[in-house]
Amino acid sequence: MKSAVLLVSHGTVDDLDDLAAFVTEVRRGHPPGAELVAELRRRYEAIGGQSPLNAVNARVAGKLEGRLGVRTTWANRLWKPYVHDVLAELAADGVAHVAVVPLAQHSAHVYAEDARRAADGTGVTVACAPGWGQSPKLHDAFAKRIRGVLGEPARTTVILTAHSLPRVVVERGDPYEGEVRASAAAVSERLGATVRTAVSFQSQGFGKPGEWLGPDLSTVLDEAAARGDARVVFAPIGFLADHVEILYDLDIEAAAMARERGLASVRAPSLNDDHDLIDILADVARPLLGQLGHG
Repeated sequence: MKSAVLLVSHGTVDDLDDLAAFVTEVRRGHPPGAELVAELRRRYEAIGGQSPLNAVNARVAGKLEGRLGVRTTWANRLWKPYVHDVLAELAADGVAHVAVVPLAQHSAHVYAEDARRAADGTGVTVACAPGWGQSPKLHDAFAKRIRGVLGEPARTTVILTAHSLPRVVVERGDPYEGEVRASAAAVSERLGATVRTAVSFQSQGFGKPGEWLGPDLSTVLDEAAARGDARVVFAPIGFLADHVEILYDLDIEAAAMARERGLASVRAPSLNDDHDLIDILADVARPLLGQLGHG
């Protein structure tokens, strides 16, 4: 029986006319207002009119397939191509077992639960990767990219960022915040004691009520300016690939916030489809394929 690997991403649109429907999915069926859709369109247009995320995921899948020698494809949790549809397509091609690797290292449990539900009725057996955010290779890869843009560490703070969540989610037992902070500690250790780091939770959902995980970027930037820093390095360790939360929220919005406080800024590159990430994903996928009886 044939096996395959399925990479699962959060999702994004390629056509900006789909933004309202996409945000409705993200908001669990609650349609966004026209003002929110217009603001999101403005942000996508500011980064060129399209997020590169889907294209990056396709390249990652192709490279990982070459590394593993096993059919590898990708899907999204919250937009096309949906996980259920891709699993059904794999089943139609004779694939019986699928190793599911979430492209969200600190939220793998959420993606695994969704993938198991999506597999119902497809005839496919899935094995889902556990959280892999504490991979030493992943921490090494982030630290390497930070060092590449760090320069002289004096009067510099490296701001290690991850996407924020409503605090109520964590209070209900989600391990996300602890996972992010553990990764930040591991990356900081690799950078060494002479490099000042701070953790920030970015991209709080505008238009959504309630308290969100913090500190947010404005708070951390205020602290850096008050400390007398000259420069900050944004290092998005909660993300793997470029998308609007990096290309707009950090490269445009956060960079402007830094300038307003008299701070220079630079952003550490994303992993995207670099060989470091392919190596890490191969390490995550191989045990799952073994569980499924492949190779």
